[in-house]
Amino acid sequence: MARRPAQGKYQVVWPRGKKIVDKVQPAPRLDTLNGKTVAELWDYVFRGEEIFPVIESELAARFPGVKFISPDRFGNTHSTEERGVLAALPDRLREMGVDAVISGMGC
Repeated sequence: MARRPAQGKYQVVWPRGKKIVDKVQPAPRLDTLNGKTVAELWDYVFRGEEIFPVIESELAARFPGVKFISPDRFGNTHSTEERGVLAALPDRLREMGVDAVISGMGC
């Protein structure tokens, strides 16, 4: 005996859920790092003490006058103080005249 299709209304749920964050336009890219100040942020999880010096050396060779502000000036971006560190970050970056950020995160 063949089954008849069910009749009535069905509620459908989109599997990705509702979007609750508005899209924002990203900041324009810098055309160069020459003479710019670059902040380094780190979660102190994976090899930043090895990787940041390599990044600094390579970028300094390509971009004269680039300056770096080390992660210890900002605090741990993944710790019990994370909320406060991140909340203070926009003002700290402005105060220090930061033009760009490298954010290192470990797994």
